[in-house]
Amino acid sequence: MTETTADHKDSYPPNPEFAARANADAALYERAAADRDAFWAEQANRLHWQQPWSQVLDWSDAPVAKWFVDGKLNVAYNCVDRHVLDGHGDQVAIHWEGEPGDSRDITYHELLADVSRAANYLTELGLEAGDRVAIYMPMVPEAIVSMLACARLGLTHSVVFAGFSPTALRQRVDDASARLVITTDGQWRRGKAAPLKAAVDEALHADGENGHGVEHVLVVRRTDTEVPWTEGRDLWWHETVAQASPEHEAEAFDAEHPLFILYTSGTTGKPKGILHTSGGYLTQASYTHHNVFDHKAGQDVYWCTADIGWVTGHSYIVYGPLSNRATQVVYEGTPNFPDEHRHWQIVEKYGVTIYYTAPTLVRTFMKWGREIPAAHDLSSIRLLGSVGEPINPEAWRWYREVIGGNRTPIVDTWWQTETGAIMISPLPGVTAAKPGAAMTPLPGISSQVVDEEGKPVQLGETEANGYLVLDQPWPSMLRGIWGDMERYRATYWERYAEQGWYFAGDGAKLDAEGDLWVLGRVDDVMNVSGHRISTAEVESALVGHSGVAEAAVVGASDATTGQGIVAFVILTAEAEDTGDALVDELKAEVSREISPIAKPREIHVVPELPKTRSGKIMRRLLRDVAEGRELGDTSTLVDPNVFEAIRAGRG
Repeated sequence: MTETTADHKDSYPPNPEFAARANADAALYERAAADRDAFWAEQANRLHWQQPWSQVLDWSDAPVAKWFVDGKLNVAYNCVDRHVLDGHGDQVAIHWEGEPGDSRDITYHELLADVSRAANYLTELGLEAGDRVAIYMPMVPEAIVSMLACARLGLTHSVVFAGFSPTALRQRVDDASARLVITTDGQWRRGKAAPLKAAVDEALHADGENGHGVEHVLVVRRTDTEVPWTEGRDLWWHETVAQASPEHEAEAFDAEHPLFILYTSGTTGKPKGILHTSGGYLTQASYTHHNVFDHKAGQDVYWCTADIGWVTGHSYIVYGPLSNRATQVVYEGTPNFPDEHRHWQIVEKYGVTIYYTAPTLVRTFMKWGREIPAAHDLSSIRLLGSVGEPINPEAWRWYREVIGGNRTPIVDTWWQTETGAIMISPLPGVTAAKPGAAMTPLPGISSQVVDEEGKPVQLGETEANGYLVLDQPWPSMLRGIWGDMERYRATYWERYAEQGWYFAGDGAKLDAEGDLWVLGRVDDVMNVSGHRISTAEVESALVGHSGVAEAAVVGASDATTGQGIVAFVILTAEAEDTGDALVDELKAEVSREISPIAKPREIHVVPELPKTRSGKIMRRLLRDVAEGRELGDTSTLVDPNVFEAIRAGRG
């Protein structure tokens, strides 16, 4: 192991004490390599099956898999009932923290009663297994109860992020042919009550009354605001669900029964409904939560900061943690309301031991300054996780040092809406993690980094760049795009059809030791004078400068080089904008870190970056700015006014 400075190690081996108690050990890799099917059968057996399977994997209809063929289980029973029956009904399942400061502790016993009431009432409404339900809610306990009630009844849920527009909601409701929408009167956002039920009404009235199949709208009271009301269609949760019986018998469904549809943006304008089924999905969500987060039931307090509107919320707030009898924090609000201390106050209040968040948020914390987390006792934290996009080494080190007290392992997890669960990640207690590297596929998962032709990139003295493919089916894989199997084949399987591989759409590199680094979307690869340069790499170099909190890089057309690199940076609170001097310094940093070829043509210091509500930087729009074009669709941005500030910065 080389060290550049005392605290700037290239690799962080596991602490022996942590390793001694870790859930995972190196033998997991050996068992998975020796017999893949037996390994996944062992993981599936962590769950409760009402009917055993006859075959672990049927891949005869590739690229559509059947996992645990003929097996039957109930997903909600696995997440709630069995823990109560095992005598853990009094354990807290959810420490819920509302944005205005209200809070609730919900035990597994109470959660079971709530899920049973909701299941009984949905049955009363005439919903049957296979019907679709749209859930358009903020982070309130009833959102999780609704998901579990759907799973309990074999209703396929489609959760739509509560920050999406009425148009986006309508698109998803129509595509899935949902019969019911569950929502709230409003949602708290930075101390203000924002309407939500009104957005549902707007969505459903989009083209007259009869354009959709929604029969009822079930409304949870959250903000006590007045809402438009359609008699006969609209129903209050507290007048219906809350009055239903808390007793309900869960029935078993086939392992391949559709559990949920989750829409994700595609290269075309139309969102893709990613379909996940029950047995394989729950097996992998549960296995990865147990091993990647080293979760100890009844001891840990786990907090994943995602929203249930995204796949991270499905797999690592609802299904993975609850199947493992987690006690977890669920927080409704934003990280800076009423101020930037909120997350760390919550960590202190509940004694959070496992904290899982996105690099975007880590870099935001960096921008706010280390004195904020330093004002709190974060010593309860024993493991940190990162999800969403590749985390740059600088942010990784800051996260470990400032939030993790320089002692916690960090699991940098690579996976997608489509994969359903974590695929590539260090295993805490086993892996000597490198800052910024996803490292290796988990036991039971197989990936390769290949070139255009599908040949594995050759390891040499230097790094080898290529495309990330998954060359073996996995239990939590998507089973198709809802209503469009052709698009499923074309999007994910066409590029390496000959080999039968899934193409993830991400570039990756293997370092000299063969460890894997994800470079981001391949459409975020710039071609400068015939050299392929990843935006993530240049961004990482810029953020490596002490004065830069966050950076976004795009390729803009250039008469000389084909594409020129244009960077937009946000400075840290401490940094001084010295104009051209700073820009020259940053260009030199990139030259030094990557190569003079990667030196940005322009660098603009800006107050904010354009982000979607899930925290992704909208590079497409930055490209429009860089090339002086009219802006494309800005409807999914948190704050469309960001562009005025960016334009002013360029001026």
